[in-house]
Amino acid sequence: MGQFSVEISALPGSILNGNQHYIASQRHEGWKLIPTHYDDGGLSGGTLERPALQQLLEDIAGGTVDLVVVYKIDRLTRSLADFARLVDRFDAAECSFVSVTQSFNTSTSMGRLTLNVLLSFAQFEREVTAERIRDKIAASKKKGYWMGGLLPLGYDKHPDPKMRTLVINEAEAETVKEIFQLYEKHGCLRQVEQEVVRRGYRSKKRAFADGRTTGSQPLRRGQINFILRNPVYLGRIRHKTETYEGLHNAIIDQEAWDAVQSKLDQKSPKKSRSPSKSGALLTGRIFDETGDFLTPTHSQKGNRRYRYYVSGRLLAGSQPDPSGWRLPAKQLEDVVGRTVLQHIEGSTSRLLARPSAAQMENLRTRLAALSANAAFDFVERVQVNPGELNIKLSAEAMSDCLNIPDAGLDSTQLELTARFRIRRRCGETKLVFGASSSAPDLKLIRMVALAHSWLDEVKSGTCIKDIAERYGWPSLMVRERIRLAFLSPGIVQAILEGRQPDGLTLTQLVKSDIPLDWDQQWTEFGFGDTD
Repeated sequence: MGQFSVEISALPGSILNGNQHYIASQRHEGWKLIPTHYDDGGLSGGTLERPALQQLLEDIAGGTVDLVVVYKIDRLTRSLADFARLVDRFDAAECSFVSVTQSFNTSTSMGRLTLNVLLSFAQFEREVTAERIRDKIAASKKKGYWMGGLLPLGYDKHPDPKMRTLVINEAEAETVKEIFQLYEKHGCLRQVEQEVVRRGYRSKKRAFADGRTTGSQPLRRGQINFILRNPVYLGRIRHKTETYEGLHNAIIDQEAWDAVQSKLDQKSPKKSRSPSKSGALLTGRIFDETGDFLTPTHSQKGNRRYRYYVSGRLLAGSQPDPSGWRLPAKQLEDVVGRTVLQHIEGSTSRLLARPSAAQMENLRTRLAALSANAAFDFVERVQVNPGELNIKLSAEAMSDCLNIPDAGLDSTQLELTARFRIRRRCGETKLVFGASSSAPDLKLIRMVALAHSWLDEVKSGTCIKDIAERYGWPSLMVRERIRLAFLSPGIVQAILEGRQPDGLTLTQLVKSDIPLDWDQQWTEFGFGDTD
């Protein structure tokens, strides 16, 4: 007969003894208690990511455990979806389990139905508790209490832990006041940032219980904008889109606050996310791997306007920083929007923690009504890392727009990754997302072959004008294309095999100045970056 185990989750001693007595009463069935205890004291049954539970699952898979005895089924899990996963793993290992206080047999359909009903009530209890906590936080904020989170610059926690409010940090408060005065004077975040950096103002230093420290860094434009928009400095507490009178003292008076908000409203690019107005759909939500904001900017060439997202340190610093990013905005926005929409429209059921037919139908209806730029309303943060974009979606925004309760979303589906490569060609930066195409460009191959034949004719004494008349083309078109005969043999071979860089088309080559040096051609046209 195999071994058996008790799985314990923060059980009192009397319950633990009851489990052991129950197992002892089943000796005639061949039950034998193993010495290992699986105790996840203090951890919620709402998740499977509990060390002792994971160890139990490994022992079950390894054949050490044949049956799990629990005091109540919610000691194992309170989630119906998690229970379904556990049942699959138990069945695969031919392991069953018994609840001491809830009589059922998982080997029968009636027993499984009973178990599902019990789990549904356990899950309901957990969700009701979560709703009560959210309601308690909302009610406390309406009364002006500080309910935790990262402390804002200018404030510290009240020394009395029973007082859920903030006290002014005088040194930091002076910095906050001067930031407001600087913006009221200049009306330009960039000028304020330069002056703040010059004066050496830094973000608030925060120490965590695990020993980590953050902050104490030069204040950048995005952080300055957040300070200027934070109603806590007016003596108010924010909850979602509403603010309430706080119990703490204000640092900024109403007159100064109104003056700054008026200027911000006039100049802030966040007033609209429409491409026809601000043109920068990711403003304030895109960062690089160092945590630096990527700021929207543009350049003008003739009547054409080129938009970019640029690392803040490239704009603020006088010296070039090779680690900074300067990325084409339209390409970046297109891939973020496309990635988000493909994710949420590709499989509606995966967005839901516990999908039901009614929820899925409601979700499909909502998705069908989304506007073209709705994907950007869901984006909370985009981080640019070498070779990939990490996109984090806002659970709150998705819940509001798609009419799904916060608890109904699968939190594991709120972070996406889009891989990319950079191509630099003829002074132009291009982002290439996904796998590169290996199909030969037949149009380009044909024109390279024609260019070589034309060059042979010209060497034999034929005029370009005569060649152009033969094809019915202007002479200029032939002159532009005959230069393809001067491409290096390595590049020609790559084109024949379809290994040219993405975007290197006939039009691109014809418009480019083809260097005579073959090594320079290889680098100029992006072959040095190909895989």
